[in-house]
Parts: sequence; structure tokens; C-alpha cells
Amino acid sequence: VQLVESGGGLVQAGDSLRLSCAASGGTFSTYAMGWFRQAPGKERVFLAVISGNGNRIDSADSVKGRFTISRDNAKNTVYLQMNSLKPEDTAVYYCAAASRIYSTTMGAYDYWGQGTQVTVSS
Repeated sequence: VQLVESGGGLVQAGDSLRLSCAASGGTFSTYAMGWFRQAPGKERVFLAVISGNGNRIDSADSVKGRFTISRDNAKNTVYLQMNSLKPEDTAVYYCAAASRIYSTTMGAYDYWGQGTQVTVSS
């Protein structure tokens, strides 16, 4: 499975961005898909996960109410809508696919994208 993120960039505080992650090479609807981010000098952290059929979603408390994960299985794509962005949201954002279980834990994910940079200026 190959994952390619897009949609990152430089924005101002309060702006919105929608990240996309296009998958290829597998049966997309069978994978739970997650979004993670890694800020400079910090560990990669969980943001949100969506089940294969889209019926189950979990998000980190730090982004609840601002970030929304969704997926379009017809397009083999998962999205992360990010609203009310803050400077502390600056990070590289990664999507990942889990083939075996639905999880908020990094170790459960089998495939990772290369990441897309999001920079939020104050």
C-alpha cells in the first residue's frame, strides 16, 4: 500500500486547511486510516482514526472540535479537515493505514505516507 499526503502549506492562525491522503495498492475500504503529526523536536502523536467503513471515528482531545477526519472509499482517499489553526499545530502531518485493527496507537499501523508540512504563523 502506498500513501501520498497533500494539502499542507503555510497559513495564518485561524485559517483552515484540508489534508488529503491518496492510497493505492491495496483494498482501501478494509483499512482503518489514521492521521498523526510530528512537531520539530517532538514525538509523533495520534490525531484521528476512521474505520474502514467510516462508521467509527476517534480523535485526540487536543484537536477535538477543530479537526475532522473523513474518507471517500470510492476515491481511496482519507481527509483531515483542520479549522481554527494555531501556531502549535505546526508539524509534519502523516497518514497511515492499519490492516489488522482499529487503533489510536502508532504501532498498529502498517503503512505510512511521507508526510506533508503544515506551518501556522501567528
